[in-house]
Amino acid sequence: MNQHVAPIESDLDLSEELQAAATAGDAVRLNALFERLSLSEALRELLDLDQEDRRTVLTLISPEMAADLVEEAPHETGAGLLEELETARAVQIIDEMDSDVQADLIGGMEDAEAEAILSQMDAEDAADVRRLSEYADDTAGGLMMTEVFECQDTMTVSDVIKVLAKDDEDVDRYRGQHPYIVDKDEKLVGVVSLRGLLATKRSALLTTIMVKPLSVQPEAEISDLQDIFDKYDFLGVPVVDADGILLGVVSRDAVSQALLERAESENLKLQGVVSDELRSMPTWLRSRRRLAWLSANIVLNMIAASVISAYEETLVAVIAIAVFLPMVSDMSGCSGNQAVGVTMRELSLGLVRPKDAFEVWLKEVSVGVINGIALGILIGIVAWAWKGSPALGLVIGAALALNTILAVSIGGVVPLLLKRIGQDPAVASGPLLTTVTDMAGFFFVLSLATLMMPWLV
Repeated sequence: MNQHVAPIESDLDLSEELQAAATAGDAVRLNALFERLSLSEALRELLDLDQEDRRTVLTLISPEMAADLVEEAPHETGAGLLEELETARAVQIIDEMDSDVQADLIGGMEDAEAEAILSQMDAEDAADVRRLSEYADDTAGGLMMTEVFECQDTMTVSDVIKVLAKDDEDVDRYRGQHPYIVDKDEKLVGVVSLRGLLATKRSALLTTIMVKPLSVQPEAEISDLQDIFDKYDFLGVPVVDADGILLGVVSRDAVSQALLERAESENLKLQGVVSDELRSMPTWLRSRRRLAWLSANIVLNMIAASVISAYEETLVAVIAIAVFLPMVSDMSGCSGNQAVGVTMRELSLGLVRPKDAFEVWLKEVSVGVINGIALGILIGIVAWAWKGSPALGLVIGAALALNTILAVSIGGVVPLLLKRIGQDPAVASGPLLTTVTDMAGFFFVLSLATLMMPWLV
């Protein structure tokens, strides 16, 4: 680090310094400035630069620092940063990453750019990336890293300690893995704890102190991996093929990060944001992605509005009903969103499957009946007290109770049905729930009001 860099007084000063250093091509200055920042701060400053300055910064700073910044970004953004660079520089940066991260980033690139980078990578590393890319992202194969602390069954404790003592970057990538023991055919036969190594005579063979390891196949789902890490205090789990050959290791951190990213992604999708979006992305790209979802919502809301149009005479006669229409639809929508959230979580954990839709519906209806009656009584009393009409209170209360039951039924079951037909439940459940609860809420209120008209006017 350059010890003579002037103190950073504000974000504005820092931004100006970074831009000036990039314009001047001052690699020493850029490295020193970024070293003072946390990764999240450094990434924010990088993304605030224009495209040309970003390219200059990523070209001039050390490959290690550039790799850290790219890894800190969402995968789509990180892939975009690499695509902006010359292929040779992108390869330098990717070489600093673990194989699982390499596969995620290259998988997010356009085919031409990805192939250009793979063609310049080390042949063995490129083969690992291609193999990892074949697996689904939320499986053991998609989450594993191929950098494995692998030892032959003919090795002794002394041999392993010598490997650990080496100042080798490959050792750093093992992330605290225990040594996995393989035979001459690369089949996994055992695992040795690091503590066991230190407590055993140096001349002892690894086979005399190893234990049979728990392993998974590459198709294992993330929910299965989560169960293993919840049950056992492992830092990693080895991945083997059908013949028992060691393919890689899934770390606890990788599973935790994948679960966090899944939760964030599903939450964004429920709000209509279907891809990784940052405000540093091109405005037209962000606008186009949002409009695709918002445009569909216009159609759905027109359907809901048509219900109101069909009951214009009732609204004119009892104008007080208009005050309660949004309350009924919004409160029912909240109940439905709770059901959606529970189903999405259980889907992600593997606790329910599409075939469990009827069982899920029965459980949600039970909750919906209780909550619907309770909420209906509360809002009915409010309507009665506010407008002085017990008939209006009965109409609004009954409508909310019925709509709540319908909303939780839809919220609980629709994600499972969408999953069954191959649609993304996180994207489609929200708009569908909103439309149906609005339409049904308006219908219940206005149709009940029409029936109760003699007591309302």
